[in-house]
Amino acid sequence: MIERALLPHVLALASRYPVVTLTGPRQSGKTTLTRMAFPNKAYVTLENPAHREFATEDPVGFLGRYPEGAIFDEVQRAPDLPSYLQGLIDDDPTPGRFILTGSQNLALMSSVSQSLAGRTALVELLPLDLAEVRRFPRPAEDIETHVWTGGYPRIHDRHLPADEWLADYVRTYVERDVRQILQVGDLLLFQTFLRLCAGRTGQLLNLSSLAGDSGISSPTARSWLSVLEASYIAFRLPQLHANLNKRLVKSPKLYFYDSGLASNLLGLERPDQLVTHPLRGALFETWVIAEILKQHKHRGRRPHLYTYQERGRLEIDLVIDHAGELTLVEIKSSKTPSSRVFSTLNQFAARLAASDSSTWRAGRRIVVYGGDETQERRQGTLLSWRDLDQIDGKASGSA
Repeated sequence: MIERALLPHVLALASRYPVVTLTGPRQSGKTTLTRMAFPNKAYVTLENPAHREFATEDPVGFLGRYPEGAIFDEVQRAPDLPSYLQGLIDDDPTPGRFILTGSQNLALMSSVSQSLAGRTALVELLPLDLAEVRRFPRPAEDIETHVWTGGYPRIHDRHLPADEWLADYVRTYVERDVRQILQVGDLLLFQTFLRLCAGRTGQLLNLSSLAGDSGISSPTARSWLSVLEASYIAFRLPQLHANLNKRLVKSPKLYFYDSGLASNLLGLERPDQLVTHPLRGALFETWVIAEILKQHKHRGRRPHLYTYQERGRLEIDLVIDHAGELTLVEIKSSKTPSSRVFSTLNQFAARLAASDSSTWRAGRRIVVYGGDETQERRQGTLLSWRDLDQIDGKASGSA
């Protein structure tokens, strides 16, 4: 397994905090990362029924076995454990003593935030970003394969067929874990909802429409979507409220953390099917947005990412807020973008500059596209997908 980009940040946090809590989706590499970062620390997975029963029924005795600390994997399986850790940490706040991991953000964060506030650093590990994928032998050379395969580490580490592995992932983790939390009895209904969410990736979220098409109520759709977000399956990208127009759309856009998972849920069996697929643009946009999100989180940065859309008028795919300076990003899956590709970004920048009420200023203007050549143009940067790890003006391996 390769060294993850997040590793230096995790080690830095462990040098300052007595507890480091690492969250992220199932199979994103949390166990591998923590064991690589802390090879001499005891490792205990609470997926093991015996360990889980011990930690749940006798937490004091369980923790007494690890006076020097330990890695507790999938700690949400024993939700009361952080409460008992609090006293141990207060008595001995040695940095890096305990490392906690979990894949159900709601359950884990509720437990940790109540018991370990001020005692733990929180950090997220998502599937592989582009720079990490390239550390494996023989990475893909075409964008369709990157989008279709996604970034779950086991696929790349073991050269597994992505369609088979992702289908098993949906059955083994997504359907099992999420249905367990939601107590959903009708599997077919949930499967329909999940696939309809994949079909709406890269689109404005309309919960009423999603609920109606899924055959469930709007409150149920809202609840199910919240758990998909907490399980790191999907996320909402909020609108930037720039006060430039009263016709501003308020609905967020829906995205999947992993474009490969979305592709699999949509029934794509081969990468080349993406070339003519009606959702090619939406899946490419999903890959780009998720990639930028991962680049930030894997380097310990807190991303401030937005979209911007007015009814029937202006639309910016992605706005990155750097302390008031906005990087404007348009996303085009085409390999040969038109000559007017920067027009929307320039229009938004001009209106932002003319606004008396805006606290933001336009910075870089970038068009990410499906072609192979990056070009610096007078109006902005035409950025190849191949160079997406340099969207901040530097290689993403830099801090």
